[in-house]
Amino acid sequence: MKRVLQTAVTVAVAGAGWALAEHRWFALRHQTLPVLHGAEASTLRVLHLSDLHLVPGDRRTARFVLRSLAHGPDLVVVTGDILGHPHAIDDAVDLLGMVGTGRPAVAVLGSNDRYGPVVRNPFRYLLGPTRTHPGVRLDTEQLVVGLKEAGWHVLRNERITVPTATGDIDVVGLDDPHIGADSPDQVDWTPHADGGPLRLGVVHAPYVDVVDRFAEEGFDLTLAGHTHGGQVRVPFVGALTTNCDLPLDMARGASRYTDRMWLHVSAGLGTSRFAPVRFACRPEASIVDLVPRRTASDAL
Repeated sequence: MKRVLQTAVTVAVAGAGWALAEHRWFALRHQTLPVLHGAEASTLRVLHLSDLHLVPGDRRTARFVLRSLAHGPDLVVVTGDILGHPHAIDDAVDLLGMVGTGRPAVAVLGSNDRYGPVVRNPFRYLLGPTRTHPGVRLDTEQLVVGLKEAGWHVLRNERITVPTATGDIDVVGLDDPHIGADSPDQVDWTPHADGGPLRLGVVHAPYVDVVDRFAEEGFDLTLAGHTHGGQVRVPFVGALTTNCDLPLDMARGASRYTDRMWLHVSAGLGTSRFAPVRFACRPEASIVDLVPRRTASDAL
């Protein structure tokens, strides 16, 4: 029995040490999705960032994000939870200002861009979405103004047309449904008469009713974050929670959500500074190459 207990303690300590180390072991994922309309459309390369949870002086995350630009994205999309500390706004604006230089850049906000992180019971996440945010209110408008001055489109229940290397794309960004800030009825969902290569939905938390709305409105791709990919995953099992009502098998990466629409959920680059662990779920950014639909099923 003593040997069993010693082994169990050793495994637990090793697992905890790995989880602490893994949360800074960044990965750049690559994905190709057949979503563009028009056989003549060229590949559109998207850098998808999410859940940076930046704290002041976080040079390691900044270096990784800037290195990702070497892959030549045509468009950058950030799906919320940029901030991880009340005093990280200037750092966030400086970093994303560099990321957005010379290319279109779109962002939506997450709950952590409004409220500072707080200490929580980590096991609470396994019981369902944690929608309450007792943290300090952040200066969200300072973040939004700074990003807009740096050339970013910060969408808060808004629709815009974004010029890209493959043509003008139709983009709708909804505010964070995790705190009830989404207002899809504020958006004019009418398709453009001239079509276009892509209808893109952007939201922080991929709650099913929101993702369903994008699908029902004929969107080709929705980008989201929030889930941290489960943050702690069980090998050969996967995520134990998404912190929303999205199915567990869609917690990270690309999923064929409907015959027409794909969903891409980023596991994100950060964590709450009060829970700096990941297990079997490396922090990530994604290069997503959007290519023309080539088969009958892709064209639906």
